[in-house]
Amino acid sequence: MIVKEEFLSNLRRSFDLNLYEVRIWTALLSRGVSTAGELSDIGNVPRSRAYDVLESLEKKGFVVMKLGKPIKYIAVEPKEVVERAKKLVRNSADDGLKKLDSLKGTPVLKELDLLHKQGIEFIDASDLSGAIRGRHNLYMHLETMIKKAEKNVVIMTTSKGLIRKVDSLKPELERLAKKGIKIKIAAPITKESSVVIKDLSKIAEIRNVNKISARFCIVDNKEIMFMVKDDEEVHPTYDIGIWTSTPYFANALSSMFEMAWKDMQASDKIKL
Repeated sequence: MIVKEEFLSNLRRSFDLNLYEVRIWTALLSRGVSTAGELSDIGNVPRSRAYDVLESLEKKGFVVMKLGKPIKYIAVEPKEVVERAKKLVRNSADDGLKKLDSLKGTPVLKELDLLHKQGIEFIDASDLSGAIRGRHNLYMHLETMIKKAEKNVVIMTTSKGLIRKVDSLKPELERLAKKGIKIKIAAPITKESSVVIKDLSKIAEIRNVNKISARFCIVDNKEIMFMVKDDEEVHPTYDIGIWTSTPYFANALSSMFEMAWKDMQASDKIKL
């Protein structure tokens, strides 16, 4: 059986299988029903490992052991395998979430908090900064910043950036809005972003900006996250943000934002 390595690599990533598992599985798919010895030869897997691999695939729901002798295995329909794999991922994720949730209020978390607080006391204010790489990590850190907001949140972004932020940050922004925390968002208002703006305007004040191109977030005039590259020109993996906790700089940037904010047109005044 000749199967391209690229195809096997894609299967390994998609189904979280090791090399022997994916070779045995594809060998069985090509045969429908087969013995461990035959699959070992077809998939180029050592015979001493074939039964272990098939047992693992059976537990994951990829194959079924046929009754009778010699022992043979039947391939499960790929569509059904996808559904079973989804269920396994979901169950694994649920178990992981339960373990993490169980830490709340425990001595372990209290000890970690104590270590963090003690460590913060020795940190110079200028050290409370860092570079964050990758858009996924940027949005996770933005969410962490926003969660701690007590007074206000200011966001300036691009049209596409606004759409992304609605997808990832909307639940947290809604929670803040219910608490009475002011949220101001400046972004280019386009036909592409008009739908999310209509939805987001229920919880935030949004104004159109077309003379300034910038991406940043200010929380409580204390913390800042600003992106250093144009999101139109950078791949999400290589996007970079600078985070810093400095009231001095945050207040200065916030003041400049407020000056520009006065000249921006409200979203409900824009006709597309």
